[in-house]
Amino acid sequence: MLTVAPHLRTRRPSPTTVEYTVSTYPQPTLPLRLLLGLTILLRVTIGLSVLLLLYSKFLLSAYSTPLVSYSARPPIKSSAFIWYLAYNVTTSRLGTLFTYLATLTTPIILLPTSATILYLLSLRLHTTESLLVLRGLGIQTSSSSDTFLSGSTTRFIPTEKIQDILVNEAFRGFEVRYYLVVVVEGEESVVVVFPRLLPRRQIVETVWRGVRGCLFEPDEKDGLRG
Repeated sequence: MLTVAPHLRTRRPSPTTVEYTVSTYPQPTLPLRLLLGLTILLRVTIGLSVLLLLYSKFLLSAYSTPLVSYSARPPIKSSAFIWYLAYNVTTSRLGTLFTYLATLTTPIILLPTSATILYLLSLRLHTTESLLVLRGLGIQTSSSSDTFLSGSTTRFIPTEKIQDILVNEAFRGFEVRYYLVVVVEGEESVVVVFPRLLPRRQIVETVWRGVRGCLFEPDEKDGLRG
């Protein structure tokens, strides 16, 4: 329910511009929004719990300095407020519980386990890849990253560098997969469009026809290559 098979969305801001987006993000419905909100809340809760456990373990080590109490709450925008908040959290019932849990774990187990959990929490649920076509200018490919810690990967290829746009086929295990490629002048390898999702043949051919129709002249000779 949180993710679906790659599907195509087409947007045409102008007669000479078209954007093709392939994504695993489902149609936004109210139940889906609620479920995604719950997923985000769960991720934040687990992430903060892991960080609190790590901080509690650090306070038990010889490298930490004891936290001091504050008679009054410091201004929120000051650095002292962070230490004020840390003292109140670690001395609360929840902080006492995490301190107890920290005494039961060893750093050799806690550190790699926490790093793995935090990495899994940073993974994106959905993958989105797009191809922006600008007649007379070129094309721009974009692919979302695996995690929230890095941005999307984009590349612009000017029209004069594009030698051809083809649909190729290859074996992936026992399955034949079709993918869209751009032959760039001066480069030995082709540029694969939608490399992470590799959508089904119908989507690939739809995008191929649309790209050639927008980027090149309508009367230009087209052809599929295997």
